[in-house]
Amino acid sequence: MTLRILIVDDHEVVRLGLRSLLSNQANFVVVDEAASAKEAVEKAVQHRPDVVVMDIRMPGENGIEACREIKMHLPNTEVLMLTSYAEDEMLFDAISAGAAGYVLKQGGGDELIRAIQRVGQGEALLDPAVTQRVLARVRQATRQEQAAAFSDLTEQELRVLGLVSEGRTNKEIAKSLFLGEGTVRNYVSSILSKLGLTNRAEAAAYAVRHNLHEFLEELS
Repeated sequence: MTLRILIVDDHEVVRLGLRSLLSNQANFVVVDEAASAKEAVEKAVQHRPDVVVMDIRMPGENGIEACREIKMHLPNTEVLMLTSYAEDEMLFDAISAGAAGYVLKQGGGDELIRAIQRVGQGEALLDPAVTQRVLARVRQATRQEQAAAFSDLTEQELRVLGLVSEGRTNKEIAKSLFLGEGTVRNYVSSILSKLGLTNRAEAAAYAVRHNLHEFLEELS
């Protein structure tokens, strides 16, 4: 399988070195080079490479921003980040942008070649420890989004909304929560008002969209 590769780095000497290294591989074809994020996106769209080898740090827009744009236009193109430091913040952003993995610049040529071959075959190239931290961050971000979606509601209103999302009637909700039907009606009206919704169907859809039941489980 021949892999078509785009090289992206703002240093000409680095690009020349990478081209020389990669062009010597029988199954690699370097289709072009780019010196900036903007040029990287343009040339990726033009050539549709299998793999983009991208410097994570460049003047102006960085490799992460270019990666995000490339993946938006070319979801089947894999992006391999070159970085001098395994910095969590940069790697989190790169993975979130769609990068398939990263290689430290201090590594040898053989390591880079193996990395390109692996991502070219559809493998993710991530350190397990980094992957765990990324997943933890994603979960934290999800919790924050959920908290923001329901921040105006009291715990009792959240419980009522959860039952509304299950299609329960006011009578059923009242029985489940040991409340009067009138009290439940007041809670439902308050929920609709706080969330800017007009009816129970919209409230149920809102609860599902923002994973209310998962949020309630964490509260309990």
